[in-house]
Amino acid sequence: MSAAATSALVRSPDAVSGAAPALLAVRQLRLTDFRNYRQLRLDCDIAPVVLVGDNGAGKTNLIEALSFLAPGRGLRRARLDEVCRRGRDEETAASWAVAATLDTSDGRLAIGTGLEPARSDGGLPRRVVRIDGRPAQSQTALGHHVAAVWLTPQLDRLFLDGAGERRRFLDRLVTALHPDHAGDVAAYENAQRQRARLLADSRAGGTRDPHWFTALEDTMARHGVALATNRADTVQRLDAAARLGVGPFPRAALAMAGEVDTWIATMAALDAEDRLRGELAASRVRDAEAGTTCVGPHRSDLAVRHLDLDMPAADGSTGQQKAILVSIALAHARLVALSRGKPPLLLLDEIAAHLDGERREALFDEVVALGVQSWMTGTDAELFKPLAGRAQILRVADGTIAAH
Repeated sequence: MSAAATSALVRSPDAVSGAAPALLAVRQLRLTDFRNYRQLRLDCDIAPVVLVGDNGAGKTNLIEALSFLAPGRGLRRARLDEVCRRGRDEETAASWAVAATLDTSDGRLAIGTGLEPARSDGGLPRRVVRIDGRPAQSQTALGHHVAAVWLTPQLDRLFLDGAGERRRFLDRLVTALHPDHAGDVAAYENAQRQRARLLADSRAGGTRDPHWFTALEDTMARHGVALATNRADTVQRLDAAARLGVGPFPRAALAMAGEVDTWIATMAALDAEDRLRGELAASRVRDAEAGTTCVGPHRSDLAVRHLDLDMPAADGSTGQQKAILVSIALAHARLVALSRGKPPLLLLDEIAAHLDGERREALFDEVVALGVQSWMTGTDAELFKPLAGRAQILRVADGTIAAH
């Protein structure tokens, strides 16, 4: 979809009035040995959900569980064994499970995922995914059913931290529009790690078989150009949406910055693949000496500008950076709803405490208008009073949940 078409869609009456094109809502969530939850069953309707409670009560743990309904390592990027409930029976093999029943535009859908314990035959623990009771080949399959985007307090430094954090944030946005993107990222990163090990071995006097390098570099070129192309498409469309702004939130401009991104913009994809293969082959000695891969989409960055103040987002105050981040997330939610025919799950951890009253109300109004099932957390229930009658407000305490 072109930037002009995206702009037209975002300006459409449905987008302005808030009529959601379709539906994606968690109707039941079940957790087993997940963080501080031994067993939990939560039934809810399609309205936004607000989780209030003291720090450490389990609010973030719950929305982290929801984030595992989409591809990836969840909103904390935790290792799978770190998610297991603390204090469980030590004789029980490490495992956890998240199961959800969702309402979608295609009907009722059951999703289950979790960590299977190590097998007696020596097999390693692994994450499994089941969709409507049937095993999925990989977690990438989740992206075809669930799009989830989250904002956490850790992302408040997104524009100040390194480019890697911005790439990870962007890749979540991309996967919501291109479900196979997560698979391309995983394949590229796996080949990159294997190539790095070969380079280290060759420098230490190990194998120098060029066929191994050629095969890995071919994988990096194919998946690297594919993921860079998906990033470029998403950023172009999101830039058009974010330039419109949302209520009192600032307008933003987004662009990709990187060598491979320039190739994508100026040559055909096959030519870009050939260029990347050639650059990787030519840089083997340099990469071995540097201990890193010096060319590829893993070196790209997401550039964001605050349009209302005409400056890079990183130069803004903490509050201005937070407002830009929320503006981008809301623009992305609209874009996903219009492009995929269903909104994403929007997971907003401790969001209300970092916005002034005007922006809090604008955020709540936009979430309700979009028809997004947003899950918000906070310690102060008073901050969510504008959502009274429009959201499910639940109190979390010691791993239990009750109506507030």
